[in-house]
Amino acid sequence: MVAGEVTARVSRAVSTLKSKGIEPCLATVLVGDDEASVTYVRNKLKACEQVGIKTINHHLPKEYTTEQLVEVIDILNEDRNVHGILVQLPLPEHINEFIVTSMIKPSKDVDCLTPFNVGLLAYNVAKLTPCTPTGIVELLKYYNINMQGKNVVIINRSMLVGKPLSMMLLHMDATVSICHSKTTNLAEKCRDADVIVSAVGDRSKFTLTKDMVKDNAIVIDVGIDKVNGKIVGDASYDVREKASYLTPVPGGVGPMTVAMLLRNTVIACSLNEGIDIGIV
Repeated sequence: MVAGEVTARVSRAVSTLKSKGIEPCLATVLVGDDEASVTYVRNKLKACEQVGIKTINHHLPKEYTTEQLVEVIDILNEDRNVHGILVQLPLPEHINEFIVTSMIKPSKDVDCLTPFNVGLLAYNVAKLTPCTPTGIVELLKYYNINMQGKNVVIINRSMLVGKPLSMMLLHMDATVSICHSKTTNLAEKCRDADVIVSAVGDRSKFTLTKDMVKDNAIVIDVGIDKVNGKIVGDASYDVREKASYLTPVPGGVGPMTVAMLLRNTVIACSLNEGIDIGIV
């Protein structure tokens, strides 16, 4: 429902841009044939098509080197018809992720991974913000959840979710703790949290269970895994007995992430074309 509203706004913005003779374009870069990554990129391309955003997908061999991938990024940076660049992560282990993502032109960085955009995010002045954290914040705002003074536990320390989300929630006056695989007394820390954001995505290593959640806590489940052929998140089914809010998996944060990618692409288009299209 929330993702649908964002997508509808994006669709209207795309129509506005096209009426000015500008076609928003997202270039995706996928290296190798990781099944999950292939699926994610396919879904993103399909979502772009539905709102009228043009896409160019560069599906490259897994043998590609860091240097070769940087050359591709350079070409996309210089292409005036490309407004957004998305490098699907994770990259193969032999490729330096930091070098590759750092080379993306900041105004085309729809995942907010460049040091420049991360810095703007820290100062709370970024126009392009990371898709999954932005989707989470959008959900909190939609349901009028005031984060001021809330104790938040984020179980993830990646540059895609945990670190940027912690900054965004700090800007909303929450008190934030980032937990991870080396955190001690994780269950105890979760029980003290008003809001738990779990983004592990591996049930063999972690499951958020009912005894780790205090009454009426808000649980945002970002994890995604497959157990016995069924897609599941980090939270066990019985967490819903304790939580006041629990995002579903599948659904919930996933569609919000895609919706925010669409929004970022339109914002990137307006930045690169020097056009103010207002709130998307």
